[in-house]
Amino acid sequence: MTSNTISTEQTPSDLPEMEPQSVSDAQPSQPDSSQENALGQDIQRIINTARTSPAPAWGAWALSGLSAGLMWASFTPVDFGPLGWVCLIPLLLLVRLPRPTRLMYTATYFGGLLFAIPTLQWMRLGDATMYVAWIALAFYLAFYFPVFVFLTRTAVHRFHVPLPAAAPVMWVGLEYMRAYLLTGFSWYYIGHTQYRWTELIQISDITGAYGVSFVVVMLAACFADLLPVSLMKRLQLFPTTLTPEEKSLDQIGRKQLIQTAVCLGLFLSVLGYGYVRRSQAEFTDGPRTALIQGNFPTSVKHDPNQWRSMYLKHLVLMGAGVRYQPDLVIWPETMFRWPMVDRNGKTNEQLLEIAPEIPLNKWDEPSVQKTLKNMSQEANAAMVIGLDTISAGDDQVEQFNSAVFVRPDYGITNRYDKIHRVPFGEYLPLRDTLPFLQVFSPYGASFGIQPGKHAANFEYKGWNFAPVICFEDTVPQLVRSVMNQSSTDGSTDASIDCLVNLTNDGWFHGSSELDQHLITASFRCVENRTPMVRAVNTGISAVIDGDGMIVEPDVFIDGDNQGRKSLVNPKTGRWNKSMNAVVIDTIPLDNRTSLYTKYGDWFAGLCCFCALFVFFMGLLMLKRKPAPVKA
Repeated sequence: MTSNTISTEQTPSDLPEMEPQSVSDAQPSQPDSSQENALGQDIQRIINTARTSPAPAWGAWALSGLSAGLMWASFTPVDFGPLGWVCLIPLLLLVRLPRPTRLMYTATYFGGLLFAIPTLQWMRLGDATMYVAWIALAFYLAFYFPVFVFLTRTAVHRFHVPLPAAAPVMWVGLEYMRAYLLTGFSWYYIGHTQYRWTELIQISDITGAYGVSFVVVMLAACFADLLPVSLMKRLQLFPTTLTPEEKSLDQIGRKQLIQTAVCLGLFLSVLGYGYVRRSQAEFTDGPRTALIQGNFPTSVKHDPNQWRSMYLKHLVLMGAGVRYQPDLVIWPETMFRWPMVDRNGKTNEQLLEIAPEIPLNKWDEPSVQKTLKNMSQEANAAMVIGLDTISAGDDQVEQFNSAVFVRPDYGITNRYDKIHRVPFGEYLPLRDTLPFLQVFSPYGASFGIQPGKHAANFEYKGWNFAPVICFEDTVPQLVRSVMNQSSTDGSTDASIDCLVNLTNDGWFHGSSELDQHLITASFRCVENRTPMVRAVNTGISAVIDGDGMIVEPDVFIDGDNQGRKSLVNPKTGRWNKSMNAVVIDTIPLDNRTSLYTKYGDWFAGLCCFCALFVFFMGLLMLKRKPAPVKA
């Protein structure tokens, strides 16, 4: 017997009192119209919520992680360039969605972190304090992933720009911004993954390396636009109820076919341009060059007790190289450890006012200049030597990271001071405003160098060389400006025959940084149609021609006597690193000119303008509220 059944044992007096009901009261009550309307609105609200609720977040996390993994593998150390063509497709699927998933931008940001942290891990090798800089730079670069998705979605869904047009414009615009923001970081452009496809990268002499990135992202967007919606449904990127726009995504019509034809046509045009430009090259023999490559970690460089052994090792390597009668000998960045002192035309009275702690006789000490001239005469060759310079400025003593040019007939004739300094490695940003930033630098509070003021032209036997130091060969706008400044004083009209890069990559202990540095530098040669020679402490020293090809040298000397015969390890196909060596070759002079050298980043600047326009218009549309509906 259930609990709500009246027991037969209960008496009438035990039963509750009941009020009499009329016949009408006994009939079931009918809901009024207001109740019906409220019920209908609740049902409709539930239906509308189901229709408009976003898809779950896990699909966005999966696609962001997939893009990050593929992009990491397309760069060094894996260096599998074909992945560059597909690594952005998962992110572009998120762009295709008319409605974003839950936490989509959070997922894409963490995908950016998943790419940036392992890619930049080589930064931590320089010093324990660089761990903070490594993570900080990774967090900064990760922001470009969600910003790219936001900008491209805005262009596609707000302004109805086709995905294969919107995606490459937004991506290139962001790469261009990255070249300038926070002193600039022009590494790991998506176009750099294609450095082996020599014909494809020739477009760089018009658009810079940004043009290669444009083509790669354009084709990835074209492929992403053709993928079936069924794949996206499996990843639960759609809500349960589809809108007409979402249903139409599965239809490949005339629009998609035209887009695909245009993208393929543009790709083939770029490739054809590359074949034509390569066929126009008439490389002629320039100066014979010996690149001296020591193998010294940076910790040794800063130990004065080790300076003599470093000097002697470089002399031995140079001695092995001069047997092949080079015209030019190049030492890496700051590998001649004794600084050169320059009074810079100041009188004794001025020097005492500027630096009273320095004895006057130190300003006239000629030992460094004499040593360098003797080295050049013994080699019977001009020399480019990396060293530190202490110079008397107008109101203080200035220190520069320099490349000096030494001729056997005249001695030191010119000097280049590094213009583009590395934050925390060569100067401390906001030192006076934010002194706590000192903990992020491996040096003391008084460290730092001054920036150089202009480019230099080293002239010898009718050849003209433009020096760049360290990471300057990765900065496209800087190298272009160096090419356009044909001399230090503008008195000559000579064009630059060869770029000379002096680098110390001993910070990074043979990591993937050495490979990526070389790859990035090779695009400067294509952009300016000018060869480059690189003398790099620990490696990778190389000769690069005007097509961006890393040339196998005429002579390779293994300074460690380990039997290595080439820049490349024949067993692994990888470049040999962390070794003492000499690379000797004749520089292939290039007869071609470059529109990029003349007109600069017009292409990337236009893309950047479009990206900024879409960004601000997208923000305005997000803030705009719909007009209230009148009852």
